[in-house]
Amino acid sequence: MTDADLAAHLAQVAGRILQEVRGSGLFSARALGKAGDQTANQFLCHALREVRPDDGLLSEEEKDNEARLAKSRVWIVDPVDGTREYGEARADWAVHVGLAIDGQPAIGAVALPDHYGGTVLRSDQPRAVPPAPETLRMVVSRTRPAKEAVAVAEKLGAELVPMGSAGAKAMAVILGQADIYLHSGGQYEWDSMAPVAVAAAHGLHCSRIDGAPLLYNQRDVYLPDLLICRKDMAGRILELVAEGGKEAGGRIPAPRTP
Repeated sequence: MTDADLAAHLAQVAGRILQEVRGSGLFSARALGKAGDQTANQFLCHALREVRPDDGLLSEEEKDNEARLAKSRVWIVDPVDGTREYGEARADWAVHVGLAIDGQPAIGAVALPDHYGGTVLRSDQPRAVPPAPETLRMVVSRTRPAKEAVAVAEKLGAELVPMGSAGAKAMAVILGQADIYLHSGGQYEWDSMAPVAVAAAHGLHCSRIDGAPLLYNQRDVYLPDLLICRKDMAGRILELVAEGGKEAGGRIPAPRTP
């Protein structure tokens, strides 16, 4: 099984497991998220250690380990991205399985188990991204839209599309449900690694909001911001973000070349 096949298979099976946990009817709304997270995490981590024993592993639901830092190949997983949406049986939650090689997001699969009966987007099977409409659409958090994103959307005349998980937002750009995903509210490597691998393979621009590259398997796994959009939009969006940072007192550095 190739790395790409493995990532997609694991993401899809974990999604089915999560649906079974939710459908069991045994957990309260408060307990469901934890039960789903832990169950899917056990499957993903045991499977990866069985079939890729020499690779490193980083999971949101496991204690971090120093051993991964010495590895060239490190699997980075998020068993349930969008726990609230998972519990509500919405479509905008995801399972992330990705492989970073020498810090780069090399392989990724993002499963959307409640999206049209189950969708898995893969870095090795890119599809054509639908053309942009006349009015641009930007996906933002359902509960805490980032100020930078809202400000950029206003300047672009873009419509805001509230959505749950980071993976669902990134995949929305690929699926033609949105055109821009701009985030600055704080994330970790497992939130973006697999989605970025998939989005980049589909020809989209992926970077930090100052244009810097997204690097993974770092000692500090906090990776607070990102931009995913069509490549022809990236320069203008990065400029607007930088302008907003200057207006706010220089909190955001000037954009780097995409």
